[in-house]
Amino acid sequence: METFGLLLHGFEVALTPTNLMWALIGSVLGTAIGILPGIGPALTIALLLPVTVSVGPVSAFIMFAGVLYGAMYGGSTTSILINTPGEAGSMMTALEGNKMARSGRGAAALATAAIGSFVAGTIATLALTFAAPVVAELAFLLRPADFFALTVLAFTSVAVVMGASRVRGFVSLFMGLALGVIGIDAMTGQPRMTFGMPDLLDGVELTVVLVSVFAIGEILYVASRYAHAPDDIVAVKGKAFMTREDWRRSWKPWLRGTAIGFPIGTIPGGGSEIPTMLSYTLEKKLTRHQDEFGKGAIEGVAGPEAANNASAAGVLVPLLTLGLPTSATAAILLAAFQNYGLQPGPFLFTSNPELIWGLIASLYIGNVMLLVLNLPLVGIWVKLLKIPQPQLYAGILVFAMMGIWGVSGSVFDLAMMAGLGVVSYAMRVYGFPIPPLLIGLILVPLAETQLRTALAAAQGSWSVLVETPLSITFLSLSFLFLFLPVLLQRLRSSA
Repeated sequence: METFGLLLHGFEVALTPTNLMWALIGSVLGTAIGILPGIGPALTIALLLPVTVSVGPVSAFIMFAGVLYGAMYGGSTTSILINTPGEAGSMMTALEGNKMARSGRGAAALATAAIGSFVAGTIATLALTFAAPVVAELAFLLRPADFFALTVLAFTSVAVVMGASRVRGFVSLFMGLALGVIGIDAMTGQPRMTFGMPDLLDGVELTVVLVSVFAIGEILYVASRYAHAPDDIVAVKGKAFMTREDWRRSWKPWLRGTAIGFPIGTIPGGGSEIPTMLSYTLEKKLTRHQDEFGKGAIEGVAGPEAANNASAAGVLVPLLTLGLPTSATAAILLAAFQNYGLQPGPFLFTSNPELIWGLIASLYIGNVMLLVLNLPLVGIWVKLLKIPQPQLYAGILVFAMMGIWGVSGSVFDLAMMAGLGVVSYAMRVYGFPIPPLLIGLILVPLAETQLRTALAAAQGSWSVLVETPLSITFLSLSFLFLFLPVLLQRLRSSA
């Protein structure tokens, strides 16, 4: 009953006219961003961080939640109509959705994607509502050694799962760790890795890194591969809604996709790609219409889209309860919390319940807004695809530079933004993943503080790291992430 009371209080916060306006702005902006290929919620929130400093944290996070969910909805539009996923989680939707559009069933594909996202988002938000307080209570039992072991698990799992290879994943992670320790040591007061530059004494500005690796790196990457040929947009044809047969074939995939997406979204490195692939594979095996797969099966749109949206809610569980980001977007949301002087975790549920429960309540409201925005207005959203990429990315570049200058007013930060932008462009070209860099940068202060606190309490004895069942479990899982793929590979080669 206490959870219901807190959720009702959250609705009181989220339903104020100001916060409803921010939820609508976030939903509209997120849908537009999801539709435009190559621009995701991570880049959008990174660009919005400098300009939302003056907005209160509750309103800002309600808008960010709208951007996150809206991008999941909007990404399906480009997947279906131009066979270009606006989001990584929409890759599987393109396989069947574009075939449906080309055979004159684009409206049905867009409808099952939108309704599936609504169903999955609502169910997953319900799960978040009841799971988050329980996890937050359990987090009070964690000791410093347990928290350190948990961050090690986050580092290893993200570095192993993301990227073309484990080596590239760890290189990206160590780059983030190196950036994260620049500045003055919090315990000794000594400068480290500043190279005699006074501008680095306060550390690397997180907003600068976020804008660099997403905006500047992405712009350089798109510009280097820009083709003047326009996208082949398939017009929305067919009946304006789903038939009774479409409903019959879609409702089970919606539920199965939700059941797959939410739990995978909660684990480090889970992301949205893995659950959507699993959902597509499962629907392909369970369907009675095997011959339609590869030619436009509606189950291949309904299941992955539900898994995609459910994983977005799953990402918020470890972020809000433990302060652990499991994706690039979650890492940027954590940075946004830190911008407001807040640290997500169990104490945030008691110290700032208005923010937490207002945010959770806004997810329900945003889901309804997005369903209304996506079903009848899809014809308007498609017009965004006609914006020429040179003008679009030039506007993003100007916006990014103005944001960084507005936050710091430092030429040094602008130069660092340009340098890190070139580095992130090279990372994209050679297949180095970006999320491990961000997660390493953001989590290394927490990992270092917890490690040094644990060692100080144990008078320097490293055995403190393996004294509790939780720390042993987390460290064992970390070793499994590191060595199990190598062991399996050797077993396959020797077989």
